[in-house]
Amino acid sequence: MTITITAFERSPDGGMGLARDTRVRWALEEAGLAYEVRPVSFAAMKEPAHLALHPFGQIPTFEEGDLALFESGSIILHIASRHPGLLPEDENARARAITWMFAALNTVEPPILEIVIAKFIEGDKPWSQERMPLIKGRIRTRLNQLSARLGDAEWLDRNFSAGDLLMVSVLLRARPSGILDEFPSLAAYVARGEARPAYKRAFADQLAFNTARH
Repeated sequence: MTITITAFERSPDGGMGLARDTRVRWALEEAGLAYEVRPVSFAAMKEPAHLALHPFGQIPTFEEGDLALFESGSIILHIASRHPGLLPEDENARARAITWMFAALNTVEPPILEIVIAKFIEGDKPWSQERMPLIKGRIRTRLNQLSARLGDAEWLDRNFSAGDLLMVSVLLRARPSGILDEFPSLAAYVARGEARPAYKRAFADQLAFNTARH
């Protein structure tokens, strides 16, 4: 059965790999799975056909046969649970990897996304600049905690897993602000993720996909 995912017809980042379809592409590449990409415009995302796949009108979605999924974390967990390469076989290590997946999405990503909201959605509001020091402070708190836990380890729990895939994807969104560079161990951790052949393929494919549409 063919796997089809959706992506922005024109990604707001212009193909820098920050949109959430990139992390799904990366998981599919790590698992060695072929897939197709269906572009979706911002208008089409709010139409009934797309809302039937994603009730909140966002991307990415995942379709394979009769199965349709939304939310990048759920999609990656589905891929990782059914194909080798993204979750350990040992039950305890597997549980820890899934815990890191949740941590990336629920604990580390929310404060990072606040910068995007403050700059691009609330940028014209009088309180936008006043909020920025508070937002950056919350990000630094989280990255300090993560850096302390990672230490000088290569990955979060010995071997690369879906937990690292999502954590690296989330941390990449902190790079444009310059905050990631304040934490050399995390910057090196992200660089190790970007150096993986599967990530390179995923990034190149989504960049070509976006470049062709600009």
